[in-house]
Amino acid sequence: MILRVAIPSPLHKLFDYLCPVELEGLAKPGMRIKVPFGSREIIGIVIDTDVHSDYSSKQLKTALMLLDADPVLDATQFWLARWAAHYYFYPEGEALQQALPVLLRKGQEPTFAHATLWRATAHATLSSLATSAKRQRELLELLLRNPQGVSTEAIKIEGFSTPLLKALADKHLAESFASHPRPYQFATGSETILKEAPLTLNEEQASALYSLLNPSHFHTLLLEGITGSGKTEVYLQAIEAILKVGKQALILVPEIGLTPQTLSRFKARFQVPVMALHSGLTDRQRLDAWLMARDGSARILIGTRSAIFTPMKNPGIIIVDEEHDPSFKQQEGFRYHARDLAVLRAKKEDIPLLLTTATPSLESLHNALDGRYQHLHLRQRAGNASAPKFKFLDIRGEALQAGMAPELIHHIRQHLSAQTQVLIFLNRRGFSPSLICHDCGAVNECTRCDARMTLHRSPAHMHCHHCDRQTPIPKRCHQCHSEDLRPSGAGTERTEEQLKSLFPNIPVLRIDRDSTSRKHALENMMKQIHTGQPCIMIGTQMLAKGHHFPRVTLVAVLDADAGLFSADFRGMEKTAQLILQVAGRAGRAELSGEVLLQTHHPDHPMLAALVTQGYEAFAKSELVLRQGAGLPPFHHHALIRAEASRQGWAEAFLRSIREAIETHLSLPPGNHWSGPFPSPMEKRAGLFRSQMLIQGRERRHLHTLLRMIMQEVEHNPMKNKVRWSIDVDPIDSY
Repeated sequence: MILRVAIPSPLHKLFDYLCPVELEGLAKPGMRIKVPFGSREIIGIVIDTDVHSDYSSKQLKTALMLLDADPVLDATQFWLARWAAHYYFYPEGEALQQALPVLLRKGQEPTFAHATLWRATAHATLSSLATSAKRQRELLELLLRNPQGVSTEAIKIEGFSTPLLKALADKHLAESFASHPRPYQFATGSETILKEAPLTLNEEQASALYSLLNPSHFHTLLLEGITGSGKTEVYLQAIEAILKVGKQALILVPEIGLTPQTLSRFKARFQVPVMALHSGLTDRQRLDAWLMARDGSARILIGTRSAIFTPMKNPGIIIVDEEHDPSFKQQEGFRYHARDLAVLRAKKEDIPLLLTTATPSLESLHNALDGRYQHLHLRQRAGNASAPKFKFLDIRGEALQAGMAPELIHHIRQHLSAQTQVLIFLNRRGFSPSLICHDCGAVNECTRCDARMTLHRSPAHMHCHHCDRQTPIPKRCHQCHSEDLRPSGAGTERTEEQLKSLFPNIPVLRIDRDSTSRKHALENMMKQIHTGQPCIMIGTQMLAKGHHFPRVTLVAVLDADAGLFSADFRGMEKTAQLILQVAGRAGRAELSGEVLLQTHHPDHPMLAALVTQGYEAFAKSELVLRQGAGLPPFHHHALIRAEASRQGWAEAFLRSIREAIETHLSLPPGNHWSGPFPSPMEKRAGLFRSQMLIQGRERRHLHTLLRMIMQEVEHNPMKNKVRWSIDVDPIDSY
């Protein structure tokens, strides 16, 4: 018998192994197997068994051992990971490994954490100890009260020492045992599911809930609701209905920063196990959550994009919150899009899929307009909240203080005087985007990237946000040796410093990747915000996503022009989404909200349309432009990226691929090449990058060309000098 195995390697192929006699009939697709690979022993996944191989039995190595009695990947996971590997042109072995928790990739058993607990022995009684052994008696009493066992940590917390425990063990009055905790099942009655009563839905919300649950089999619903319209309440009540019939719910959120907030909201509503799945968990925590999802005891699963590969025993619904967010697309390695895989998985599981957002991606909107998705709107804010009022601040010729116009500072003062909160949005970390010599104009640049170094003040250093290179702040100009170096432009740190000097008695909370890197930092800042006391929040797009700040009445966007003139055709779409998402943080409760947009282009047609007509009108006009230009979602894109240590190598590699195919093969119909050309940032992390864009009217013809490229690369003499990748359905050309 031949075992066909997917190996975690960059090779786009499966490997055949001879099956040991003792494993014949036992190996099944989805099981982990240890095999020899070169000079190593590694863990692969069984794909198939066969009696034939393209190689003779003398050429084949023998597999070593099976690690599982049953497939560790269920049928849906197995199918989804393999489909994604083929669609995104990623090695199958690597894709299947990424569908598993890290500990399973390392060969550990798929079992829950083992804990060592202590209990009293069967014959132990207090009378077994002398009355003078007071502390031993107290410890034994604790063990007798807890026959299910007590951990060593809990015993120490109660004030008992390890020698006391050993003394009881020596007298055969206490014993340790290994606990293998298995999560327990919950009843499905409504009285055990809910902790708090659901809110009353308005007519639009009730209609959306009915459409989502009827029919109960596969259909995709795009729920477009203005910020604060109660989209979350709709899917909370949908999940309640799913739980009542004993099924599970999977909710995908774009950022790890949103997970604690979402988790706490679900735990407050539901009296069932709610599990988080994200990169912030330890390997052990991730495996335990994965196992609880697989055996059905975790009823609600909340996670970032990789959670789409989590097994579910009784799947009932998949929800993608903020479906437009680019974080759902993996940008390195396995470049899958979790939203798109959610559609496939829901179809495979035959369950409803809900996509929610205030600003739909143009791909999802196009699917809705074409009738592939059901499209519902929530046009009114929940409760008595009213939509915020927008106002442009023309900053042409204005003297700005750390990026803020005098009129904006006046508005901030007014809102703080009314005992409310203010949110300042600036999508630039650090103190200043650049450090410039005032004498010769030289800019402090990264030596490894085509980018400027960002000045940070706490702690003081220069930082490249592209390759993570960090250096001390220079004392002299590297060109003219002048000591007159000045920060240019404002980042979140500089604006924070200015706000603290302008409003010394008001807390100023900076929320960006730097300030929230410490454990519980974001959580602590959120607690302070939710006290409702006046404060100023200054932050990046971390603040724009999903947060509910009932006391925020003023939102200010310091640079509304960012993205208006981007070379990326998605620049307008991303700018519009970001502005409306951050604007939606204002006036979400009974207090009215105001949004100020600082701009050098107050008459820009996109900004005007966005503010006066709303996102829907903007998106439809943008779709018309995309269709005329042959851009996604009307045409399909793939980027072939390459990078090398020497300038010109990557571009030459891509050019040789294109020339070879054009010379010897006929291009599939409807496909068009562009490039190769240098990437928008040609040099990054010391490597020179190039790319080639392929556009196609039909996916099947585009994939035919990509397969031709894969075959051509195998024979290309330059393939070992470059690192290359295929990005299907890219969301940026960066």
